Amino acid sequence: MIISNEWKDYEILDMANGEKLERWGKYTLIRPDPQIIWNKKSYPNLWKKADAHYHRSNKGGGSWEYNNKLPERWQVKYKDLTFNIKPMGFKHTGLFPEQAVNWDFMINKIKEEKKKTGREINVLNLFAYTGGATVACSYAGANVCHVDSSKGMVAWAKENIDSSGLKDRKVRFIVDDVVKFVQREIRRGNKYDGIVMDPPSYGRGANGEVWQIENSLFDLLNLCKEILSEDPIFFLINSYTTGLSATVLDNLLHVVLDDKYKGKVSSGEISLPMTNSKLVLPCGIYGRWEK
Repeated sequence: MIISNEWKDYEILDMANGEKLERWGKYTLIRPDPQIIWNKKSYPNLWKKADAHYHRSNKGGGSWEYNNKLPERWQVKYKDLTFNIKPMGFKHTGLFPEQAVNWDFMINKIKEEKKKTGREINVLNLFAYTGGATVACSYAGANVCHVDSSKGMVAWAKENIDSSGLKDRKVRFIVDDVVKFVQREIRRGNKYDGIVMDPPSYGRGANGEVWQIENSLFDLLNLCKEILSEDPIFFLINSYTTGLSATVLDNLLHVVLDDKYKGKVSSGEISLPMTNSKLVLPCGIYGRWEK
């Protein structure tokens, strides 16, 4: 397990009853989390001060209840990176703070390679959402191609790049189905030194293409292998799919990459700590291949 424990603008204040009490900068939110199956609050008084509470509906979805007026959006910083936060439908805020530990991993890999070789590093971010990994890799000095099927998410990623002061960096923003984009990159002969992806369990592309992780991920990884450079530095897969083991990601990376590339594969849970507590919240899984 790896723990994202270097945040200043984000923390889990308490966890109980299927919910987490979080601080995002100045504001505190209560959001649901199915991993929190205990019902004992460590700091019950803190919950009364929450600015907003996301309530799940029995019919699916849910809604925010606001105890205090929140701005339409606000910013949080992670080290030198700045992200725009907005409460969205279905509990989200536009950022997965547990991913900070992966941002650090990619930043270090890119900086080390640039210092060692001086070469340009090209990174492909697939299912790129609001661009946490895009911002991190761009900050480290890589040229980044950001691909997501949602125009809204791509627009948000551009805002995050601008807010982090990276407007002058080489970032391509693409609204497209991930599989079709990678197939076109193969035909174009484009290559990448790093690939990061956060595939959904299920989804539809810009033109209604169906994605189902159990049936689609292995084929996508094989396509991505064809656009890896001769000397790649990392291949990172994140997943929040319930029931999918980190060992599966480990196995996939070995099966796809071992016959061509020599490197190290690791995998496990990714998590967030609770402040003033021994408790840690598991938040998904990762698989990494690194040079």
